Amino acid sequence: MTEIVAPRLASTVLLLRDGGSREIEVFMMVRHHQIEFNSGALVFPGGSVDKNDKEIAVDPALYSGGEGLDADALGFRIAAIRETFEESGILLARPIGSKDLVDAKRANEIATAHRAALNEGKITFHKVLVDNGMVLALDELVPYARWITPEGMPKRFDTWFFLAAAPPEQLGAHDGKESTDSIWVSPREALEGGETGRFKLPFPTTRNLIKLGKQPNVGAALADSEGKSIVTVMPVMTKTATGRQLRIPKEAGYDGEVFDVGAMG
Repeated sequence: MTEIVAPRLASTVLLLRDGGSREIEVFMMVRHHQIEFNSGALVFPGGSVDKNDKEIAVDPALYSGGEGLDADALGFRIAAIRETFEESGILLARPIGSKDLVDAKRANEIATAHRAALNEGKITFHKVLVDNGMVLALDELVPYARWITPEGMPKRFDTWFFLAAAPPEQLGAHDGKESTDSIWVSPREALEGGETGRFKLPFPTTRNLIKLGKQPNVGAALADSEGKSIVTVMPVMTKTATGRQLRIPKEAGYDGEVFDVGAMG
């Protein structure tokens, strides 16, 4: 009997802005082709929860908006903001004592000074925050979805998806290592790219883009998800004559229950 691999805890963020074409836009990146998981795919910034995230979680002076959250919930949110900063340079934080998010100029200075070292493990996010007088804005994150990789897969993740309005003027840029390109794109354009072969879209990414594309603007997207209970999605995978089929909970809100996904790596 094949051993079931335990999923790693992870977070991802759908950074949103209102596009000039009157369509909501989301920040996405193309993962490097040599990355082991989802290589070459168009994805939202994110990654695994690590021990340093848990160290930040025990110091409430380093974040706001964590009231009532347990250690795991805090870890998911802290990882979401850290990974977003590492992968895009966008920082969801406030200067100590301020009610406003860090401005683009200061965020860029912090990214220029620390982002490379953070990605290389030469400095901790805890130190970046302390040295720059920053408090993580956990209250800017709105829980959107939770997906767990199907049992039977060699690499599995338990991933929380969060929505967040992109801070004004923080445009974001890929790191050139884990990701090789980045774009602000409407859900419609991303999905069309997936159909034409321009983009490689993982199944959860596709479903969340379809769901997001129903929202006319950032305010509506955040309001629609605020306070909603999240139905965990762990697809049940079966083989078919043409590839594979995934079954997900209908109540998760993805306009369906059974999806043919063809061959999966």
